[in-house]
Amino acid sequence: MKTENPPLLIPDLQTIADLAAQLRVDSIRSTTSAGSGDPLPSMSAADLLAILISRHFRYDWDRATRTPDNDHLIFSKPGASPLLYAMYKAVGVISDNELVQDYRRFGSRLQAHPMPILPWVDFATGSPGQGLPEAVGIALAGKHLENLAYRVWVLCGESELTEGSVWEAMETASRYQLSNLITIVDASQASQRDSKGLDFDLETYAKRFEAFGAHVIRVNGHDLEEVDAALARACGGFESKPIVILAQTIKGRGSSLLELDDSQGNPLPPGTSRQAIRELGGERHLMVRGPKPTQRAASVIQDTELDDDAPALTYTSDAQISTQSAYQDALLDLAGRRANVVLLDAEVAHPTFDHKFAATFSKRSFELGFAEQQLVATATGLSVRNFIPFASTSAAFLTRAYDVIRMAGISGASIRLVGSHAGVEVGADGPSQMALEDIAMMRSINDATVLYPSDAVSTQALVEQMANRTGVSYLRTTLGGYPVLYEQGTAFPIGGSKVPLSSSNDHVTLVGAGVTLHECLAASKLLAEMGIRAMVIDAYSIRPFDGSTIRKAVDSTYGRIVVAEDHHPEGGLGEAVLTALTEGTKSKVRIEHLAVRDIPSSGTTRQLLSATGIDREAISQAAQRLVDGH
Repeated sequence: MKTENPPLLIPDLQTIADLAAQLRVDSIRSTTSAGSGDPLPSMSAADLLAILISRHFRYDWDRATRTPDNDHLIFSKPGASPLLYAMYKAVGVISDNELVQDYRRFGSRLQAHPMPILPWVDFATGSPGQGLPEAVGIALAGKHLENLAYRVWVLCGESELTEGSVWEAMETASRYQLSNLITIVDASQASQRDSKGLDFDLETYAKRFEAFGAHVIRVNGHDLEEVDAALARACGGFESKPIVILAQTIKGRGSSLLELDDSQGNPLPPGTSRQAIRELGGERHLMVRGPKPTQRAASVIQDTELDDDAPALTYTSDAQISTQSAYQDALLDLAGRRANVVLLDAEVAHPTFDHKFAATFSKRSFELGFAEQQLVATATGLSVRNFIPFASTSAAFLTRAYDVIRMAGISGASIRLVGSHAGVEVGADGPSQMALEDIAMMRSINDATVLYPSDAVSTQALVEQMANRTGVSYLRTTLGGYPVLYEQGTAFPIGGSKVPLSSSNDHVTLVGAGVTLHECLAASKLLAEMGIRAMVIDAYSIRPFDGSTIRKAVDSTYGRIVVAEDHHPEGGLGEAVLTALTEGTKSKVRIEHLAVRDIPSSGTTRQLLSATGIDREAISQAAQRLVDGH
């Protein structure tokens, strides 16, 4: 946006006080105009943001996406988007008209909660307690991978501190000594609960943060000199610790009427809005900017073990290899050619074979512990800095991080999730360890890719494509060793499928993925002994799904199809097949859908596949029923 007057650079405290009043007034104006949104959470933090953006936040607003060491500002505090957008007006990147007329309107980029459609927003926020965990990923990149001096600033509200994800983030930030991470807690007592939690007990808040390894600075959030000094101290760093500024503030600050307002979540009526704006001194249109960064080129650390001439992966046809092990082999190969590939693990490095990557590329391997929310959030943060994160854990435990994955999908973040030990195939570990809902969970994520390879060759090909894939990608892997089915170099395009077995006159189609593909192939042999020919489809890409191949197969096999999956029937492979078939076939479709319908128990893989009715015998019996029914 072009402006008639140049911005004020590094203004004095009186100008900053006027700026804070402007931020409050503009928060009121935008929410009143929209008829929705609450200005009070923004008003409490206005002094904090006025000092930050004019004196300490290093950012080249004219080269927002082209300056690698710009600071990052994450608005984690729910409901404070009016303040963020008022700040954008104050630095001159949006107009007053856009702020007041477009906020919360259909088609506007100024949505109720910040979205990365704005070039200054790194990822979507709005779900409480997620901004700080994702900021950890950005700070981790800056300190341990890029060696750049940018800082990551996070504005939180005190109500977020009841979220466990905040403390997972702080533990991770402390362990990795992220002194470039500065969290500002706006403790305004603006909770929507009857119970105010710790109220203004900043002493207890401070002890909690210190117990998690942070250096804490307590301030009066409305004393500009005190806030200015605290931010300056924070910029100096403290013994390689993350820094937390606990700011005691008052909701609705600046208006005697609003400071007494107990309502939450609502815009001000026009009369109240006008009264509050008058009390704050009326409209202002200051343009203020702080210091710029040093602007030096990014430098991704490359490990000395990189070898461009390393031999390509090869697998013999008689090998028995788990797809989880093959995933690690593929990732090692990929990391040897691409220095921005990073692995994140959730304390399952040995069962998932992640320790192999850590041993070779230690500088690009990060252990998050049993903190699956932080695992996914760190991947989101790394993706902001153009790294290619792969986050590995047991598939069952990714359900804990569903909201973080959901928000990554909303953000359009490019992250790669890998869930091991999936389905009843894991055997004796029992139902708590069996992911039987992970495919459904991931298929529901906005524009997500869901992959389920059956052998080492397909795993290798899919991992390579995941690295280039935008959005959220999920690879489901299995623990047991399975034979290599495909020749080295076979293409596995995402959105496709394979037909490893077919003839010119098949009687029935069998569809499987992962472990059930091997059961389908074994079932085809049992059926052949009875004179029944089966076409077998490997549905390795569950989303996007190859519906065309399914429809053609059903038409060629008299409408008969058996789907077998190591997953609950809801939301998995079977529903993907059924959705594809709704687009129309030439035949009357008769389908047998075999899935895990009850809670399994411990046992061997073979016992559990049999007990849940998804093994080769169950598949062949289902096919017989279809053929016998003509």
